[in-house]
Amino acid sequence: MTTRERLISTAAQLFRAQGYHATGIAEVLAAARVPKGSLYHHFPAGKADLARAAADFIAEVMLRIVDDAFLPAPSWQHGVATFCHKLAKLFERREKASACPISALLFDGPEEADFRAHAEATFARLIAAMAAHARRLGVEDADGAAELLLVAIEGGWTLARTRRNADVLRRLASRLFP
Repeated sequence: MTTRERLISTAAQLFRAQGYHATGIAEVLAAARVPKGSLYHHFPAGKADLARAAADFIAEVMLRIVDDAFLPAPSWQHGVATFCHKLAKLFERREKASACPISALLFDGPEEADFRAHAEATFARLIAAMAAHARRLGVEDADGAAELLLVAIEGGWTLARTRRNADVLRRLASRLFP
């Protein structure tokens, strides 16, 4: 793993667990075991650049989970169920106390238009990926179904976090498709 990748991965974990403002650069550098100069070499604008890169890293992980759930699915409902179960496993492994991995970075960060635009683009990528699978699986309103799924997942993640129990995510598909 390169120095840049270590910084991004470490920052993503710390930002998710503690939030943007509660995570200091010194803490990221220590956990990643890199010198301060490395941060500014790879991320000239410092913490804000690193947070955007960490959000992109997490988005790529989420896009892989979307594909892993929906590519083999025989139907949209089956793909949604698989996706929800995969998210429940992710939640149980390391996310119990964390907000949604993407919103934890981009909404808890600085109140900058750039961060909001980055969040919008990141969520748009996820919706587009899910909508492409929905279209492929014959869903009439694929964009609407994908957006509804994202909204449900965000709410489900928040409730699971509140209850510290991933069953909310596991039951989500059966609640969307009774």
